[in-house]
Amino acid sequence: MTLRIEVSIPAQQLDLFDDAVRIRAYPVSTAANGPGEQAGSYCTPRGRHRIRAKIGSGLPMGAVLRARRPTGEVCDDAAWRAEPDRDWILSRILWLCGEEPGINRGGQVDTLRRYVYIHGTPDGVQLGQPGSRGCLRMRNRDVVELFDLVLAGTQVLIRD
Repeated sequence: MTLRIEVSIPAQQLDLFDDAVRIRAYPVSTAANGPGEQAGSYCTPRGRHRIRAKIGSGLPMGAVLRARRPTGEVCDDAAWRAEPDRDWILSRILWLCGEEPGINRGGQVDTLRRYVYIHGTPDGVQLGQPGSRGCLRMRNRDVVELFDLVLAGTQVLIRD
């Protein structure tokens, strides 16, 4: 079994493949600022990546992470409604690393140093349309399922 991830920015969808067979499809939300690789752009980087680290194993659904560490909070509807503009990072993190020097790796285009993740988001956040600050947002149940299926090192292609 060789798993890989493909993300379509236009379709706002993440597909999980086992070799050439799509085995899962999830709605996502990519950057409100569109695609782009520059540090500070709050854009979703394109190209070949891999999962560098998996963070959050065993945390409860909706666990809040800040600076890649659990805060002890669990985001529910009331917490989200109290801070709807907060960039909630919930449940799990799949931290991405660019694989293409000068495109998404190194210098001012380094995906890892930009802290670009696949992560969970509150249930009230609309998926299927751009809205993140560069990361790929997923439903909590979906990111937990994906987290449990993939390994660090899994290839991720983000295309526009």
